[in-house]
Amino acid sequence: MSSKAGALIAAALVLALALLPFVPGAIDHYYFSLLFFVFIYAIMAQGWNLVAGYAGQISLGQHAFFALGAYTTAILWTGNYLWGSLYETHPRIYYFDPVTMVLSGLVAAVAAALIGLPLLSKLRGDYFALGTLGFGEIVRVLLINGGDFTGGAFGLVAPSGTFDTLLPHYWTGLGLTVALAIGIHLLIKSRYGLALIAVRDDEMAASSNGVNVLRTKVLAFAGGAFIAGICGSLYTYYIFHVGPDSVLNLDWMLLPLMMTVVGGTGTVLGPIIGAFVMYVIFDFARIWVPDYHPIIAGLAIILAMLFLPNGLSRLKLGILKPYSR
Repeated sequence: MSSKAGALIAAALVLALALLPFVPGAIDHYYFSLLFFVFIYAIMAQGWNLVAGYAGQISLGQHAFFALGAYTTAILWTGNYLWGSLYETHPRIYYFDPVTMVLSGLVAAVAAALIGLPLLSKLRGDYFALGTLGFGEIVRVLLINGGDFTGGAFGLVAPSGTFDTLLPHYWTGLGLTVALAIGIHLLIKSRYGLALIAVRDDEMAASSNGVNVLRTKVLAFAGGAFIAGICGSLYTYYIFHVGPDSVLNLDWMLLPLMMTVVGGTGTVLGPIIGAFVMYVIFDFARIWVPDYHPIIAGLAIILAMLFLPNGLSRLKLGILKPYSR
């Protein structure tokens, strides 16, 4: 299958998903919420893929940036720090406010840049991964001990009266998933993308050819955190209760990682394919055989690693190939 045909199929699929809410009864169906969570995890997986798949830096702290984005949205939403007293008279002004979502991503990106500079300049491989995992625990302690500002161990509760339907969540999730896939595709084709892949493949060779290795890696790390922060913001608009147990759960780190690996690390569509396949398996197993859910989920991962070590997106479909020099 040619790349042009693959692009047409992808465009048709996106159009079908965008029009799905107009099907009678679709919004109230279980599969509608399932697709929303697929989008959530696809966004998270895409952020991890930018750091690990393209920059070659295994991060175990994406859940911390997800939590920072979620808390930023909750704090701005409940504390009136952004628009002052407007919330009292217009409560919906915060609902899917793009400024709040971007700020949530920026807070996570700034935190990633601050922690990434010392970590990426000194640590490599497993040591960097452990450093990011430690940062996640630091964020957890700070949020729990943040007093009224972060709500302590309980967290913050946003006004759920603004919720009418899952439709805006669905469209926002779909839009972000598509926009990220297009954006990362264009990014990897740019000069920075070539530098990023060169750093992943051989840091010494990239440096000898004029690539600023540290800056390249820090920008990728901050970009992945920005994506995770926006995803955390979107999740806040869905769950309304932001607490350490809900947004700092290790599932927000482990599942996107596994989905990316199963879908295909270092590919644009890999995180999306992996998110769909793995979340459907996990969720159906949770519903049909709840007592054996962890076993089935683990078995699915083992089988994928045994028979699809390079990911689903690297199957010979002619649609998608990994980027390399």
